[in-house]
Amino acid sequence: MSGVGKGVASSSIGKILQGKGFKVTAIKIDPYINVDAGTMNPTEHGEVFVTEDGDETDQDIGNYERFLNVDILSGNYMTTGRVYQTVINKERNLEYKGKCVEVVPHIPEEVIRRIKVAGKRAKADFVIVEVGGTVGEYQNILFLEAARMMHLRHPNQVAFVLVSYLPVPSKVGEMKTKPTQYAVMTLNSAGIQPDFILCRSDREIDEVRRKKIATFCNIDKNNIISAPDVNNIYEIPINFEKENFGAKILKKFGLNNRKKDLKEWTKFVNIANDKSLKKVKIGIVGKYFSTGDFILSDSYLSVIEAVKHATWNLKLQPEIEWIDAGQFEDKGMTTKTMSIMLNKFNGIIVPGGFGSRGIEGKIRVIKYCRENKIPYLGICYGMQLAVIEFARSVCSIKNANTREIDTNGKSLVIDIMDTQKKNLMDKNYGGTMRLGVYPCVLKNGTISRRAYGGRKILERHRHRYEFSNEFRALFENKGLILAGTSPDETLVEIVELPVDKHPFFVGVQFHPEFKSRPLNPHPLFKAFIKASLK
Repeated sequence: MSGVGKGVASSSIGKILQGKGFKVTAIKIDPYINVDAGTMNPTEHGEVFVTEDGDETDQDIGNYERFLNVDILSGNYMTTGRVYQTVINKERNLEYKGKCVEVVPHIPEEVIRRIKVAGKRAKADFVIVEVGGTVGEYQNILFLEAARMMHLRHPNQVAFVLVSYLPVPSKVGEMKTKPTQYAVMTLNSAGIQPDFILCRSDREIDEVRRKKIATFCNIDKNNIISAPDVNNIYEIPINFEKENFGAKILKKFGLNNRKKDLKEWTKFVNIANDKSLKKVKIGIVGKYFSTGDFILSDSYLSVIEAVKHATWNLKLQPEIEWIDAGQFEDKGMTTKTMSIMLNKFNGIIVPGGFGSRGIEGKIRVIKYCRENKIPYLGICYGMQLAVIEFARSVCSIKNANTREIDTNGKSLVIDIMDTQKKNLMDKNYGGTMRLGVYPCVLKNGTISRRAYGGRKILERHRHRYEFSNEFRALFENKGLILAGTSPDETLVEIVELPVDKHPFFVGVQFHPEFKSRPLNPHPLFKAFIKASLK
């Protein structure tokens, strides 16, 4: 089933092999017709993760980067739409030399080509390939066919891992293996036999269930790996290694360990699990939380992980709470009510987003943070809304807004980039934003400059709208610091309030969360957590 942990399992396998001295890269296959993840609804699909080279990908690419501590580029992400698009373009260019182009073998062949190219580009010893979705889904058949064909051609170079959920129904009280048996049978019908089964459950698998799966799924009992729920995802590689999963994988390929270990990783996990550490309470104001009766935090996954990395690095424990922006749109809400809701936080983050829903609520929260000196970090839209709030409250521009909301407004302090106007006119939305890594120059004496420790930085972007240069002088005269700009000074990338006016009020046009790693937290998040602790 979806959400069972294939992404973190893939990342963890990669981490284990890395810890044994091998070079690893990872690929995510999404079965959607979408060419990339950029046009998908975050409450349905989760976060859109942006790579260094500007690809809009599935959130699992972010997990790969965090676990492996390497940049994963666009060649490591494929969708059904992307694969078909390539095959059709090649057919139009006569690259098949007049052959009848068919779904099989040409679509699986393109999948295999992409896997091999990604491995060569990364100079990897191992390529971890995660097939999204669920075994038996119609849209996955071609990717499973590609996997079968790869194994047929290179039987000693391909291993299959099935991640399967073993439920323990509360009224029954027994772990059930039948869903896993059916999953293996379905996988067998695609011509694939798993070499390893990762048994996901709320608890460890016992010996009785292990033997049962081995018997009915035609697999060595030693290759059935327990994958119980953990306190945090970074424990998973350590849990797997308790069962010598890495050694079992290397044995499958006839390889030996290269001297290395997971000591630093283990040290990090021990800190993360230390509940005696001082707590810091962070509120995240968003609108992509609810899906029916349930809360989906995946929409802001990288922000959450970046907060954790920074907090644990400072030997603190994060307490993260969701704040629904919509509840602050009630005009009858008093300042006293807001103070009760917001003063309990040490710091508040407004992350990225799109559209008008919840925006006025976010602006009210930003105003409260600014006036009451609660440490504030605004990311992308969170930066733009901080600019709008400052314009309305401090610069007396009552109708200040962004063109994204008020198309024909007179006081647009956030405006469309010139390069984006034609895209919107032509309804050319997919993959056309300002995407990927761009340089930024930091001003001396600013919070950002002190946090980064250098003058020039590289950060990842995903937006169409920018700070309007028409209002630059006014904002600076009113005390807003334009702390970071593009090298040619045409684009404002960071805004701040001076530290004598506010302990930490920073808005960034980019997405720093995408570059945070467990053993190397992002400097802005560290500076934010330090300010929040005070």
